[in-house]
Amino acid sequence: MTLKPGDPAPDFSMPASGGRTVGLAALRGRPFVLYFYPKADTPGCTKEACAFQEALPQFGAADITVIGVSKDKMPPIEKFAEKYGLRFPLASDAATQVAEAYGVWGEKSMYGRKYMCMLRTTFLVDAAGRIARIWPNVKVSGHAAEVMKAVAALPARAE
Repeated sequence: MTLKPGDPAPDFSMPASGGRTVGLAALRGRPFVLYFYPKADTPGCTKEACAFQEALPQFGAADITVIGVSKDKMPPIEKFAEKYGLRFPLASDAATQVAEAYGVWGEKSMYGRKYMCMLRTTFLVDAAGRIARIWPNVKVSGHAAEVMKAVAALPARAE
């Protein structure tokens, strides 16, 4: 399944850092950012998470929830969130069901070895629950700012 802008966001419900649960139903009527990252506390994932944390005041001012998703189980996710003071929810998709629904569980290859992993991808979902924008193969540097620009371009919500 390949998602494209305009498609409804696939449903999800996952445990998240800070004893939270994140799910599409609770976010209905509000735009949000759902970003998938390969592994907690690795250099690229740390840089990406810290960039979203740094931009959190701007996302918050726009009433945008940011959610990070990895295959990690909750203990490493909690440790990662605590270590870097990440206040937004980091969710565990240990069974990769959400990643598969969003089309971001895939094959990578490094040094000639092929393996399955979470593909670094970000989705911006609008207030109607539709995919507004997708960033596949994310390059971490400057990404959070790029997502914030797209948030600013979202149509105003009817209250």
